[in-house]
Amino acid sequence: MGKISNQHLIEKLTAKYGEQISAISEPYGLLTFEATRTVISDLLAFLKNDEELKFNYLTDITAIHYPEKENALGVIYHLHSFYNNVRIRIKVFLPVSDPTIPTATLLWDGANWMERETFDFFGIQFTGHPDLRRILNVDDMTVFPMRREYPLEDPNRVDKKDYFFGR
Repeated sequence: MGKISNQHLIEKLTAKYGEQISAISEPYGLLTFEATRTVISDLLAFLKNDEELKFNYLTDITAIHYPEKENALGVIYHLHSFYNNVRIRIKVFLPVSDPTIPTATLLWDGANWMERETFDFFGIQFTGHPDLRRILNVDDMTVFPMRREYPLEDPNRVDKKDYFFGR
């Protein structure tokens, strides 16, 4: 069991995927980069099945919403290689008008509920998912609560006026 350096990972990934991965950074030592939805399935399979890398554990799938960006919805994957004791984060940004990305359930059974939760809260459509439906919110809900598409507070609430607080 040995630890692979982030630099070695970057070299190996850019040799295989080139321009298909971008925005490489290492916040707090965690190798992070962006990929495209066209390559994500192959990339995840490569990271999991490569004899050297062995990213065998899918820690989490979640999303983020940046309403000011053109591709406003980001799907975030966190992978862990127990063999090499290293973690990695992959981001795939999608437009709100077409929030579809291939499922990871073909690689990890545990992706099932993570993708359902991400669909439930952000509206990401995981194509090929065996049972993509809401998991925590009511089935007839028409919005995705983690998207930043509505004001955080009702501006008409009278109990939040400054004069109640001496301002």
